Amino acid sequence: MKLTEKDVFDFIESEDVKFIRLAFCDVNGRPKNISIMPSELKRAFRTGIGFDASAIDGFDRGAKSDLLLFPDPSTLTVLPWRPSHGKVVRMFSDIRRADGTPFAPDSRRILARAEADAKDAGISVKFGAEIEFYLFKTDEYGEKTREPFDHAGYMGVAPEDKGENVRREICLTLLDMGIFPETSYHERGPGQNEIDFRFDTALKAADDVMNLFSVVNAAAGSHGLCADFTPNPLHDNVGNAFFINISVEKDDGDDVFPSFLAGILAHIAEMTAFLNSTPDSYLRLREKSTPKHIFWAHENRAALIRVPAETGGRRRMQLRSPDPMANPYIAYALLIYAGLDGVARGLVPPCPISDDDDSSGNGFDTLPSSYEEALRLAKSSDFIKSCLPEEFIRSAEIIHGEN
Repeated sequence: MKLTEKDVFDFIESEDVKFIRLAFCDVNGRPKNISIMPSELKRAFRTGIGFDASAIDGFDRGAKSDLLLFPDPSTLTVLPWRPSHGKVVRMFSDIRRADGTPFAPDSRRILARAEADAKDAGISVKFGAEIEFYLFKTDEYGEKTREPFDHAGYMGVAPEDKGENVRREICLTLLDMGIFPETSYHERGPGQNEIDFRFDTALKAADDVMNLFSVVNAAAGSHGLCADFTPNPLHDNVGNAFFINISVEKDDGDDVFPSFLAGILAHIAEMTAFLNSTPDSYLRLREKSTPKHIFWAHENRAALIRVPAETGGRRRMQLRSPDPMANPYIAYALLIYAGLDGVARGLVPPCPISDDDDSSGNGFDTLPSSYEEALRLAKSSDFIKSCLPEEFIRSAEIIHGEN
């Protein structure tokens, strides 16, 4: 059941809530928020809470830099790591201009529109995420070091795996927030961990990713550690991935899965600047185990997209190239639009590469090999221009290459 404004007011009053955080993100997906007191909540719902957009990456830098946040009551959640007396809650917010019109570079709004367009086409798209991160020790001043928390290997156990309690805290906190992790374990790198999410609708799934960043950072801090989601934090070791699982169904029962997959393959190169959005992203993409060629397979780990065997009656495709620095709202929106284009044009994917093929995709097109190449492809892409508002493209630092 979706919460209403009245539900929020009732909760605030009955649960001793003292601070309300209105959350949003910049064009690159970096989380931002502003805190208000409960006495300001009515104003937030009615006329919005203003902030200076000139200080936000990719937002307005000119005279019209005043923007307003309008909280979405359906996203209300308690922040469990904050004090239980005088609770802190958070709501994701829509961004509007002073005249009430939507702010085009609002990433969350862009994804909501993509989700609505899919619904209009009679297609339901759900996303799950598998997100990796490193845990590093901090120094005597609480600053991050490059010393990993442990040196366990893939799916290691205690005592070598020192991250068990941190992951446990993360998962329990997520559950308290109404977010459902499926699995958690130690990854291949020293101090590297992974949390996997259950499938959900696009907007809720992207909100969950943003919540994960907050929860992981809070849990790491409570253990005297620092979390690192960057794609290549240790240049002599494996990088962090953001595997995106996609499930797609058509209302009338038609099998649109193959065409949806073909659409993503057709547009993946021009989307890569948004899925791998920093220069270090391309250091990770050079790793032996990271996909570089544009093909799909069932179990071949070199594949850009894997389609594992169905489990529990659910068929999914797993996109393996993105990393956690991607803006999840924009990533999911572009994947929806690419898939919809594949369905609209009746695209047929090529045959899958054999699971025992060790040719690493020889003869197939490749992903951009550098940040600069990815930016060039994105800037010249008619597909990107058709999916994202001109104002977003013009303002996004990812396109101008300013970060």
